[in-house]
Amino acid sequence: MARPQRPERSQRPERSPHSIRRIVAASLVGTTIEWYDFFLYGSAAALVFNEIFFPTADPLTGTLIAFITYAIGFLARPLGGVVFGHYGDKVGRKKLLVLSLLLMGGATFAMGLLPTYDAIGVGAPVLLTVLRLVQGFALGGEWGGAVLIVSEHGGDKHRGFWASWPQSGAPGGNLLATGVLALLAAVQSESTFQAWGWRVPFLLSGVLVMVGLWIRLSVSESPVFLEAQARAEAAAAQGEKDEPPVVEVFRKSWRQVLTAIGTRFGENISYYILTSFVLVYVTKHLDLPKSTALNAVLIGSALHFAAIPAWGALSDRIGRRPVTLIGSVGMALWAFAFFTLVDSESFTVITAAVTVGLLLHGAMYGPQAAFISEMFDTKVRYSGASMGSQLASIVAGALAPIIAVELLKDFDSSVPVSVYLCAAALVTTVTVALAKETRGRDLRHVETGTATADTPLPDTARTPVRSGEPS
Repeated sequence: MARPQRPERSQRPERSPHSIRRIVAASLVGTTIEWYDFFLYGSAAALVFNEIFFPTADPLTGTLIAFITYAIGFLARPLGGVVFGHYGDKVGRKKLLVLSLLLMGGATFAMGLLPTYDAIGVGAPVLLTVLRLVQGFALGGEWGGAVLIVSEHGGDKHRGFWASWPQSGAPGGNLLATGVLALLAAVQSESTFQAWGWRVPFLLSGVLVMVGLWIRLSVSESPVFLEAQARAEAAAAQGEKDEPPVVEVFRKSWRQVLTAIGTRFGENISYYILTSFVLVYVTKHLDLPKSTALNAVLIGSALHFAAIPAWGALSDRIGRRPVTLIGSVGMALWAFAFFTLVDSESFTVITAAVTVGLLLHGAMYGPQAAFISEMFDTKVRYSGASMGSQLASIVAGALAPIIAVELLKDFDSSVPVSVYLCAAALVTTVTVALAKETRGRDLRHVETGTATADTPLPDTARTPVRSGEPS
């Protein structure tokens, strides 16, 4: 019996613009909601949690403790990456994306119902910390699935652009979280916000999750994953055995995991300093109103949201590495100008400082989804991308606000924070400079593992699933 031939790349039908836009919309809405939930905690930790869950005599100490619980959420992200990555590589991207949205939204909604320290004592911060762990676990599985389902639906030529849209969910979520908090700060007194106003944005998450689920359930599974799954089943029928995806990632793709960590290192640290720590710096160190910092981040996040796809599109033209290096080198230099401008105490200048910083961050963040997706083979892509990105979140993003606040406490100056930010950007610069360019890689190509490109596939595995069809 003649062996079915793999279709040539040029023969594979490209997905229609309408179809890929629907996939992108589903991923973008979902990631925006999940990042809204995650960043809402960070903003609340900087503005209110230090007083209602961690009351201390020293405001900076209370803020530091609040940020420690903020960091605990990051500790759960690699675990989420392992679990979601394993099952995402086994049963598909879509099912795990639905589960991550439910977990994140449920934990955030529950935070809005929590009693405070004054009501039940130490039980309040304990419950808050547990819910933060659930948030981290869910987000650990969200990022990999959201960028992969877009990357694997789209063609090779414009992958940087399409895959960057789920990345815009981060500033989109931050924009939404900061906007809601800024609106409440504008219409409520300080005492009202402290008493119950802070709960409103957390409870709003329940409504947003229902909208996200409705959109996310309407999309199809990744055709690249379905083809790889059929190939694995065909190989298994021939008696070949596969290792668990996580084991295979660390055995065969550990270099790519390290590259992903280094690529995200400066990006992660810079983002949390520009959006979370700046709230503490402006309100506690410069003693300016909360609205000054919130509105500056709000405006910067709006431009950041638009810039990320533009950087992603540029990476389709000149490569992932050059665009990322523009951002990392620029951030290393901007680290020192940033706090000098913020120290002016002018709202306009502070906004400009945050905005320029976020635009440089976007150059690192925009190509990142395609760059990391293209590093791994389909059978381990969810696990590899999730592990690389979430391990970076522990060593970088989780510690960034804590280290920055501690440096500010110890030195009463922004200079050590600038040095820290510059060093982080240089780590990413060196990593990306040494990495291989991945632009244009065919995600169906199999380089590692027992299932090879010559393993026969059922005909159905080569037929792309149209958006909206049941997977």
